[in-house]
Amino acid sequence: MRVLVTGGSGRLGRSVVATLVERGHQVVSADLTSGPIAPGAVQRVVNLLDDAARSALFAEARPEAVLHLAGIAVPFSRPDTEILEVNTLLAWTVLSDAAAAGARIAVAASSPTVFGYGTPGWRPLRLPLDEGHPVAPLHSYGLSKAIIEETVRTLARAEGGGCVFAAVRPGYVIAPEEWAGAPTQQGHTVAERLDRPELAAASLFNYVDARDAAELFALLAERPERVDNGMILHAIADDALARAPLAELLPRFHPGTAGLAEELTGDRPAFSSAAAERSVGWRPRRSWRSELQAASGAP
Repeated sequence: MRVLVTGGSGRLGRSVVATLVERGHQVVSADLTSGPIAPGAVQRVVNLLDDAARSALFAEARPEAVLHLAGIAVPFSRPDTEILEVNTLLAWTVLSDAAAAGARIAVAASSPTVFGYGTPGWRPLRLPLDEGHPVAPLHSYGLSKAIIEETVRTLARAEGGGCVFAAVRPGYVIAPEEWAGAPTQQGHTVAERLDRPELAAASLFNYVDARDAAELFALLAERPERVDNGMILHAIADDALARAPLAELLPRFHPGTAGLAEELTGDRPAFSSAAAERSVGWRPRRSWRSELQAASGAP
């Protein structure tokens, strides 16, 4: 099928584009800047906030599916008002245009930060966190993602089923080259996040390999009939990015989880992605244990 990927040059976007090409789809990748791209995909440098440029892009791509990853991807990396304006306006315009262009499905990237973890007083209702847990963002980035999710639900109601809408909350995305020591999104390596648990504690030790998250986006594009309109799905690894159990680590860094984290023994994560398996048969296939070992060349 014809798939338009916005933000296709980003940390997650590169893997989404490559995965779609590998699966035989015709892919147009749109981003503010060019970058390495899978052979066979078409790359377009475009400002998606420019109405005329965005309209021309959709006219060229004629997408049957739109995977919207574009936006400011790092909390606190820009002024709060800019993060809110860019992320929310991009989502509304791109997803609305997807429906107008006749796409069968449009999927937006959200974030687990909608849960509002990150302060010592944070206390969830339950663990692991699933898509039904209430959201309570604490910063403009998390708020922008919560608004994107509400945009998905709003358009699902307004469009009447002509186009299916969904949102995916990828965990802390680790690109393939980062297993070999390239800096991750926050500037330190995967090994440093493991050696210094306070680094990964800020995100409740969640992560996902970019290729695994890409497979979920591809499955949604391919199986819109299995998507409940307006649904939200997690794309997070089945284990925690930690060497010690979260039953021990979470109460140390997030005292409000005391008691709730007791069942997170072994390598159990603080998030559940079971809904994605029920919906489209997705499960993460990669673990930090195997990927770090493979990157190091150890037998």
